[in-house]
Amino acid sequence: MRRARPGALPRGTAERALTSVEAGADFDAARDRVTEGRSTAAETGTGDGGAGERPLSKLWHVTLSVSGVESPLKEVRRGLEQLAHDHPFLLTSRYANDHAEIRYWEEARDLHDAAAVALRLWGEHRQTAKLPPWEIVGLEVIDRETYHQRIAEGYGPPPAAPVGVHPY
Repeated sequence: MRRARPGALPRGTAERALTSVEAGADFDAARDRVTEGRSTAAETGTGDGGAGERPLSKLWHVTLSVSGVESPLKEVRRGLEQLAHDHPFLLTSRYANDHAEIRYWEEARDLHDAAAVALRLWGEHRQTAKLPPWEIVGLEVIDRETYHQRIAEGYGPPPAAPVGVHPY
């Protein structure tokens, strides 16, 4: 039996598949219980970690910023469109010839899982989507409640209304 993280190919293989963390069957039911105020410590993942407890998945809003040497705008756009086609979970991408920002929702057990997937996104799809050789220069991962609170208070990022790939 080979031990490796999900989606990983054997060493020396050039391409790897990006895998998202599955939410599990309890995601919707637990969200409904929490909304109704009937959650328990085990349901919200706040218990002491005893046997039988399993943290629930939540939605995380991810903003990934990348930057590097200038690339032709047409190539940047084409690469981001290919990334959005390969992974329809992407909400919106904004780009210029030397930087881009990708925003999407990730379903994960906790912030660490959501951030780990986000940090692999650009590098693992650089070749398949023919993305520019840029580096990640920023990452923000916030829970759904914080995202909506920021929007309601008017100081959060602008809502990702224009879904798709857009120039700055």
